[in-house]
Amino acid sequence: MEVLKEKVEEEEAAEREEAAERGEKTMKPLEVRKEETFLTQEMLRDLEKKVSEIEVAAPRRPSSITKDTIDISKLPLSYQSNTLKEEQLLQVADNFSRQYSHLCPDRVPLFLHPLNECEVPVRLEVTIRPTLMPYPELYNWDSCAQFVADFLSVVPLSDPLKPPSHLFSSTMVLKYQKGNCFDFSTLLCSMLIGSGYDAYCVNGYGSQDLCHMDLTREVCPLTITPRKAVEEKEMAPPKKYSIKPPRDLSSRFEQEQEMKKQEEIRAEEKRQLKEEEAHLKEMENAKMDPLYGLRVHSWVLVLSGKREVPESFFIDPFTARSYSTQDDHFLGIESLWNHKNYWVNMQDCWNCCKDLVFDLGDPVRWEYLLLGTDKSHLAMTEEDDDGLNDDDDIENLGKEEEDKSFDMPHSWVEQIEISPEAFETRCPNGKKVIQYRKAKVEKWSPYLNSNGLVCRLSTYEDLECTKILEIKEWYQNREDMLELKHINKITGLNIDYFKPGHPQALRVHSYVSMQPEMDRVMEFYERARVDGLIKREETPKTMTEHYQGRADFLSYRHVNFGPRVKKLAMSSAESNPRPMVKITERLFRNPAKPADEDVAERVFLIPEERIQLRYHCRDDHITASKREFLRRTEVDNKGNKIIMTPDMCISFEVEPMEHTKKLLYQYEAMMQLKNEEKLSKHQAWESELEVLEILKLREEEEEAHTLTISIYDTKRNEKSKEYREAMERVMHEEHLRQVEAQLDYLAPFLAQLPPGEKLTRWQAVRLKDECLNDFKQRLIDKANLIQARFEKETQELQKKQQWYQENQVTLTTEDEDLYLSYCSQAMFRIRILEQRLNRHKELAPLKYLALEEKLYKDPRLVEYLKVFV
Repeated sequence: MEVLKEKVEEEEAAEREEAAERGEKTMKPLEVRKEETFLTQEMLRDLEKKVSEIEVAAPRRPSSITKDTIDISKLPLSYQSNTLKEEQLLQVADNFSRQYSHLCPDRVPLFLHPLNECEVPVRLEVTIRPTLMPYPELYNWDSCAQFVADFLSVVPLSDPLKPPSHLFSSTMVLKYQKGNCFDFSTLLCSMLIGSGYDAYCVNGYGSQDLCHMDLTREVCPLTITPRKAVEEKEMAPPKKYSIKPPRDLSSRFEQEQEMKKQEEIRAEEKRQLKEEEAHLKEMENAKMDPLYGLRVHSWVLVLSGKREVPESFFIDPFTARSYSTQDDHFLGIESLWNHKNYWVNMQDCWNCCKDLVFDLGDPVRWEYLLLGTDKSHLAMTEEDDDGLNDDDDIENLGKEEEDKSFDMPHSWVEQIEISPEAFETRCPNGKKVIQYRKAKVEKWSPYLNSNGLVCRLSTYEDLECTKILEIKEWYQNREDMLELKHINKITGLNIDYFKPGHPQALRVHSYVSMQPEMDRVMEFYERARVDGLIKREETPKTMTEHYQGRADFLSYRHVNFGPRVKKLAMSSAESNPRPMVKITERLFRNPAKPADEDVAERVFLIPEERIQLRYHCRDDHITASKREFLRRTEVDNKGNKIIMTPDMCISFEVEPMEHTKKLLYQYEAMMQLKNEEKLSKHQAWESELEVLEILKLREEEEEAHTLTISIYDTKRNEKSKEYREAMERVMHEEHLRQVEAQLDYLAPFLAQLPPGEKLTRWQAVRLKDECLNDFKQRLIDKANLIQARFEKETQELQKKQQWYQENQVTLTTEDEDLYLSYCSQAMFRIRILEQRLNRHKELAPLKYLALEEKLYKDPRLVEYLKVFV
């Protein structure tokens, strides 16, 4: 610390000297200007007014959680006071801290028992609350870390050289969605331990970029493209008799010159890259951290073993990135802990964390606080093993360990819960921005943006992030199934990626402009289309389509267009189609036909009225058959029918056949090709119309960008919400109606009267009497029913007893047990029936009087029964 203070004082003195030199140099020009310029009082007042209007906005930082922002009275008792076990644990920690300070006076004090939000000292171990979240997305360490990094806002430590004096519970951190590095690590460690990982919170020292979450020197992970595994193709063995390749007639001198040019270009690129790296290093050296190695930071250590983790690694909770235990960002470790124990690092960190051994069972490298840890100790040597052969020594050793062990109390933190709304929202206020090297990432919660935008990656050319190269935008819940939009600002190329379910089965749409008859590429989900279209490429003069899985074995169609006569409009393909000059189609092999009769490629030269055919090649041949038809009109100028002539078909056949030479065969083939040409022209015209339809649909989707809402989303789905409320209203009304019908004792008697007729006094008296008589009869019937059941049970018991008296001698032990059990149950039922009958006899008169009083007070009869009261 003294060396650090001296460095800071030297830097401040140097800055003062530079400022004094600048002041001497600028003093003389200022004095000259003083003599030349005069400010009046009005000018001074105007200047003062302008200066007062200037507002300086202070940079906003998320404020830390304080006592003023927390209502302590609403917190549970475990937050406000310690239990007896926790007090004992604090005493053990104090004793451990005193011994550590005595034995290691050059080390900093241990971070053992900070204060919680209620100003109560707590232990770090019981602050961790292992919790398994009910979301499958949070079962792995990377998704857990990403959730914590997105959900919380970073609050820097008040003192970068010391751990915090307060450590808040994870429930409070989740409620306010902000915290320091220790709060981040505690929450993440609780979630990882609950998911089955061997995780620990670490108190150590980190680099400035790590402590301040400065990722401006890191490469954005979204810009890194995963490497594709290159499949090695098996080389077919060379045939004995094969055609020799043609001789290479290219100039070796020109190739060497081209190679030299390419090497010079690569060398220039490497030189520029090295210069840029050197410039960055100079800037980094100029920004050398004066607190290097002293900045306190907390992160999470995950040891290998559990959850099939092959190698131990660090997790930075601020960025959710994983690092090797030998990474240069981590400069040292003071201690680490989990929900069971606390370990102090006794190894030297002169080489950062590269030489540390994370064997927590080694008491030389790691000093533990409590016995009974699940970490196994080092294996004993043979001499030590021989010295423990005595049974008494082993028993005494076990007793000593049992006496020294400490039972860890339960965590004082309440169960960590994340509501579905909070899990969906993720980021504080629904938005988060992260700055990387030459890139910026913006995240939003779903449904926050009306167009469904959830993430945007902006890539820049320079380090100052002023010139944008490309933008990638990710979408969710779009009705048009748009998933990703890639915009290249240099070339102007836009690429839209869609999920399955688009009305036109679009998968990828690449374009520069949404205007028709421009350069574009459309890729489709072939299984969702009837025609099997996979890809369509369009230019102002051509259109190329690729197919798969068609019944006619068509795989490729290329159409060349001529200049349009009329002016271009949005519906030009329908009203003014482009003239087709050439149509080229390729077909897959049809195994049902011979290769000489199975067309592989056909070319329709429409203005020249020619059709060229190329057939598939046999397996044992190296050339394929070809034919060319000169298609003419069917009638001449005089109306006479033209007859097929041999010069109308020019053919090259590998193995000539008799039927192919006949004019009838050639005529039938030409007529069939003529029909296929019409069909191809019609399909090409339909493709043009489909492109216009897709473009129009995409414009409408971009303008509307409506979002889909699940029927299970009761908050956002208005139709489902209205239907549910209507059903609840109907059910509530039905329930009230049933309750009223059940409670209305006059309802069955009023139903006998004509509807809408007003009651008379005589009818009211009759209703009262009928209601009382009916109730009296029901009381009598109930008493008779109970009496009948009582008598039935008594008779059955008497019959059973008589049966037992007659067969007592021949009964077995099991029959006697069944008899005794039956008698016990029968006596129980008889007693119950007797009690119910007696109780009914006592309450029946009271119920009758109560009903009579209700009838006299009933608002429908009270006017007519006043005389009888």
